[in-house]
Amino acid sequence: MLGNIGRAILGLIVVAGVVLVLGNRATAASTSRSGVLPAPVVDDALAASKGEQTAVFAGGCFWGIQAVFQHVKGVKSAISGYAGGTAASPSYEEVSSGSTGHAESVRVVYDPSQVTYGQLLRVFFSVGHDPTQLNRQGPDVGTQYRSAIFYNSESQKRIATAYIAQLTQAKAFGRPIVTEVSQLRGFNVAEAYHQNYATLHPYDPYILINDAPKVANLRRQLADLYIEPAKN
Repeated sequence: MLGNIGRAILGLIVVAGVVLVLGNRATAASTSRSGVLPAPVVDDALAASKGEQTAVFAGGCFWGIQAVFQHVKGVKSAISGYAGGTAASPSYEEVSSGSTGHAESVRVVYDPSQVTYGQLLRVFFSVGHDPTQLNRQGPDVGTQYRSAIFYNSESQKRIATAYIAQLTQAKAFGRPIVTEVSQLRGFNVAEAYHQNYATLHPYDPYILINDAPKVANLRRQLADLYIEPAKN
């Protein structure tokens, strides 16, 4: 995500609740489209009993991905962090340099009796990010902002690759899907100030422009999966 200097360069001005985007670097907040992506043909059935499973997704700044999944039915937690790299304990500064190979990612813990892995993928591709942008997402550029799915089981790998193939065959996007599908080798939790950032800073210009619309699109496009998180 951009720092204060980056936001100033983008020329974001918030006046009386209206966001004006100046210059030529206005960005789309999500993969907004007139239609809704189809449900995965290949997916697990809902589990017969409650439990916990984990999924890891990367799609640009983790603030937005975390905010989206915090509003998905059956998700118990969504934690911002780093995955896909080589450094044992990477810091935000190291990941931002692009030298560690990590992507800003979100670890989603969910109840498979309430939501399937395929449904999470549908959220990820529908409103979480634009899977056709290579090594960037909106104003954020670099391999650390790549689109990626980090699977932790053969079932997740099978469902993810099948869904990408399904969307590709259906020509759901105007450009090729570039999402990386890789085995999860580890996940490092990000610094505390990155956690729940969209919730804690709802009027941050970056959040208003890039992330709040994603949550709004989730509520509008996938209402059956949308929830309001419990307030602490």
